[in-house]
Amino acid sequence: MADRTPIESGLELRRGNFATLTEALDYAAKGATGLNFYGSNGKLDHSLTYAVLRAEAIELAKRLVGFAPKNTLIGLVAETSLAFARAFYACQYAGLVPVPVPMPAAMGGRESYIHQLRQMLGGAQAEALFAPDHLIDMAREALDPIQISVFDMDNPDLPISQGADTELRPFGADELCYIQYSSGSTNDPKGVLGSQRSVTANCEAIITHGLQVREGDRAVSWLPLYHDMGLIGFFVAPMMSQLSVDLLASSSFARRPLTWLSLISENRGTLSYSPTFGYELCVKRWRNDRQLDLSSWRAAGIGGDMVRGDALDAFFETFKDHKFSDKAFVPSYGMAEATLALAFAPLGEGAVSDEIDNDRLRRSGEAVPVSDRTKTAARRTFMLCGKILPGHELEVRGKNGAALEDRKVGDICVRGPSITPGYYRNEDATRASLTADGWLHTGDLGYMLDGQIVITGRSKDLILAHGRNIWPQDLEWAVEGAVSGRIGRTAAFPVTNKTGVDEIVLLVECRSRKPENLFLLHAEATAAARLAANSPVRVGIVPLSSLIVTSS
Repeated sequence: MADRTPIESGLELRRGNFATLTEALDYAAKGATGLNFYGSNGKLDHSLTYAVLRAEAIELAKRLVGFAPKNTLIGLVAETSLAFARAFYACQYAGLVPVPVPMPAAMGGRESYIHQLRQMLGGAQAEALFAPDHLIDMAREALDPIQISVFDMDNPDLPISQGADTELRPFGADELCYIQYSSGSTNDPKGVLGSQRSVTANCEAIITHGLQVREGDRAVSWLPLYHDMGLIGFFVAPMMSQLSVDLLASSSFARRPLTWLSLISENRGTLSYSPTFGYELCVKRWRNDRQLDLSSWRAAGIGGDMVRGDALDAFFETFKDHKFSDKAFVPSYGMAEATLALAFAPLGEGAVSDEIDNDRLRRSGEAVPVSDRTKTAARRTFMLCGKILPGHELEVRGKNGAALEDRKVGDICVRGPSITPGYYRNEDATRASLTADGWLHTGDLGYMLDGQIVITGRSKDLILAHGRNIWPQDLEWAVEGAVSGRIGRTAAFPVTNKTGVDEIVLLVECRSRKPENLFLLHAEATAAARLAANSPVRVGIVPLSSLIVTSS
């Protein structure tokens, strides 16, 4: 079994200043670093240097150029594997546009997955899908009816081309890089266009300013490679800064989340990210049954969902005796339409919170700091998610489109070189999201504070009840805190009843089926939700796994 790739590349550190991904891989391949794939037990399964990755990608690319014309879309099941890495970069050298798609476990069942593959790849008019061997039959069931070929990603049965048909045709700086489809579990998926220029601009900004990558850094990740935080943040960006990265499949993390921390400890990882729930899961599974040294972890990033201070506090309290520093926390803000990242909290300062009067926020749309007169139930904490990356612009705008002052909640709009050119074959969605001068309407709401952005929620999720704005996550988190351990997911949303009046509904997944437990749970959840909303809430108890979720 090969050893893991080293921390030091032996090259002069270049912080993402490349025009294309192939130019970056050509440079990284001159060094000793690369990718390392681990099992859920923490044992190294495979490792390959960027030199080997480049060689194998080019070998496959020479077969791909004879398979399809340039700019053809190719679906890739984004398994955390050597085969996916090889196929993704082979597409870059062959001038084919990779479309990473999720693994089926994330989609909630066989039929749901088949539906998603047809939606994503059929809508994209992809030429083929490359899938791991164990998914070939399911993929063919999904795609044969719409005439999309399926190949074994590990051993694709492609003819060996001759002569001119083997000439590489890598993308130029002004061409595409990949297409990332939204999960589409709750609506039709949209394909976010990633261009070479937007990807390299975002990676350079992340490497140089956001995480300030330096000699001696090593990345560790369990994030899925079909999502921008995993694909760009911990697959492409490490390569563009010549870093070794240790990769753990998301399914392995879900089974054994503490393997993530063990890899950071054993391999002296310095950079690693997770949504808030990943930190929560580690706390829940901790049994104090292993020794960890997390002192090397200098940037413990949080992104991909709302940053929850209570979860970060619990993580710090659990692992501070294992040399984890709460100053390592780096709340961040971004989205696929911005390639990945838009804002990073200052390094070395930890997570900074802002406690505001939620009643006043609901009434006036202003995030007023708490005072001695603020009711306990009205206290709401938000986390500062950092300053916009250099070269980019961010504005919080009111309904009239004008920029708002600090602490005024409004629509978040961004502009800069990392922003997507649009959505693939969806002009209506592109026009709705992008202005003529390049501003992206993110769909997020928030406010500015001391130069940093504070995210309060998604505009489409905001509930208007009795003339007040109510954030669904306030109700969901209140119930989860009140009945912790007895429920699964929760979801709050408005419903218009037969009389035309908007009501707030909260669905709660219950782990028990005993009538007496359901009755008690309903009463406790209703009380917690009504207190959080300061308004009537209809609570419905549903079985586990009832709520539809996205692949994220």
